[in-house]
Amino acid sequence: MKKSLVFLLILALLSGLALPALAAEDDPLLTLVNPWNTLPEGWKVELVSIGNGHRVDKTCYDDLTAMLEACKTAGFRPVVRSSYRTQATQKQLYENKVRQWKGYGYSEAEARKQAATIVAPPGTSEHQLGWAVDIVDASYQVLNEKQATMPAQIWLMEHSWEYGFILRYPVNKSEITGIIYEPWHYRYVGKEHAKAIYESGLCLEEWLKARETLQAVENAVNAQVEELRRKAFVMLWNRK
Repeated sequence: MKKSLVFLLILALLSGLALPALAAEDDPLLTLVNPWNTLPEGWKVELVSIGNGHRVDKTCYDDLTAMLEACKTAGFRPVVRSSYRTQATQKQLYENKVRQWKGYGYSEAEARKQAATIVAPPGTSEHQLGWAVDIVDASYQVLNEKQATMPAQIWLMEHSWEYGFILRYPVNKSEITGIIYEPWHYRYVGKEHAKAIYESGLCLEEWLKARETLQAVENAVNAQVEELRRKAFVMLWNRK
């Protein structure tokens, strides 16, 4: 009887060594769209109007409206400048930017390269996910780095994670994201992920890589725990 109790206790302790599972690898909220990862084929959005001709996927609608209302309640004036974009709209915006760079004297190839750091080529823009919005301060609606000093923007950068959004293109991360610093572009990833990303200080690409590494470590540790549990079972069984 005593051996049986010890046996069950050891198994219980060993079972507790397993690390908690991470979120599912295929969580759509973590879909990565950037210059090297195109919009998933057949991507579907369920669009909801947020006013002034803007639309977002219904997944982020409640949290987005709550965030904007909270910002206004705090005494600031956030304005949505851009939201969901179709493939055609993204193509037009990109081609317009290419023409602008060509007007500066750049070759076709170089103009496309430079344009892509500011306006994502069609199929590589987060706006096509339906979960990205460009938000500016009503007192200054120009999309440049000065936006980061505006009152509404400061509030958003400090609190957006509370509503499931992250500042997608942070300062000094352009080589990783492929996009210039954009202190106005917010991406919805859900509250749990947004909190983790915000606290890490990483951009989405870095955080996903770190998460992948952690998953590999977790798998390795759990495999070792399972082997230890198996050996303990055999050892105790042989002592009966």
